[in-house]
Amino acid sequence: MTAVTDPATDGLVEPAVRSRRVRSSRTSALLRTVGPVTLVLLWWAASSTGLLRPEVLASPAQVIRAVGELWGDGEFQAALTTSLRRSGLGLVIGLSLGLVLGVTTGLSRLGDELIDSSVQMLRTVPFLALVPLFLVWFGIGETAKIVLIAFATTFPMYVNATSGVRTVDPRLVEAMRTFGMGRIALIREVILPGALPQLLVGLRLSMTLSVVALIAAEELNATAGIGYLMTQAQNFVRTDILALCIIVYGLFGLAADVIVRTLERLLMPWRRAGARR
Repeated sequence: MTAVTDPATDGLVEPAVRSRRVRSSRTSALLRTVGPVTLVLLWWAASSTGLLRPEVLASPAQVIRAVGELWGDGEFQAALTTSLRRSGLGLVIGLSLGLVLGVTTGLSRLGDELIDSSVQMLRTVPFLALVPLFLVWFGIGETAKIVLIAFATTFPMYVNATSGVRTVDPRLVEAMRTFGMGRIALIREVILPGALPQLLVGLRLSMTLSVVALIAAEELNATAGIGYLMTQAQNFVRTDILALCIIVYGLFGLAADVIVRTLERLLMPWRRAGARR
C-alpha cells in the first residue's frame, strides 16, 4: 500500500520548532550573583597581593571590620535609617507628582497644552544645577535634600506615565465611557492598568535616580546619613568606611531593582515566562 501525498505540500520541509529552555528562578538568581561575586574576588585578590594599596582602597576584610566598628556604636544603623528616610520621602513625592502630571497630560489635550511644555523645559535642567537655589530657598536642613530627590525623580515617572496613558487603546476608553464609567473609575480600572508596563519603567528609572540624588543631597552639609559618614571618612582618610558607604549606595540601587522586578512579577504575571528565558 503506498502512502498518499498531498501535491500542495510535497517537497516542502517542515520547519523545526525551536523549544525555549525555561530557567528556574534559583538558577537565575545564582547567575545574577556571578558578576558581583567576581568583582569582590578580584578586589580581594588585588588587596591581598599588594596590587591595591590600603591608602588607595581598603581591602574587603578591612571594610568588614569597619562595619563591625560602626555597627557596635549604632552609628551605621542611624546613618542608614536617615538616608532611607530621605530617599523614600523624596521618591514618594516625586513619583506622586510625576504620576498625576503624566496622567493629566496623557488624558487631556488641555492638560497637555498647559503642562507639558513647562515640564519638558524643567526636565532638561540638571537637578544638580538647582542645589544652590534650593539651599537659598530651604537652607541646609532636610527640606532641601528631600526636595532635590523629589525633583530628580518626578520626570522619569512623568514621561513614562504620559507615554503609557497615550498608548491605552482609545476604543476601549470610549467603550467604557459609553457604558457610563466615571472619570476616576476609568483612570483606576482602565487607564492605569493599560499603562502599567510604562509606569513600571518610570518607577525603575525614578528609583535609580533617587539613589543618585541622595548622594548629591547628602553632600549638602549633612550632619547625618551615609553622606555624613563619607564626609567624616574623607577627613580622616578612612578608605574602609568610604568603600563601605559606596557599597551601601550600590546596594540601595540593587534593592530598587529587585523591588521593581518583584512588582513586575506580581502585577504582570504574563511576563514571567519571558523574564526567565
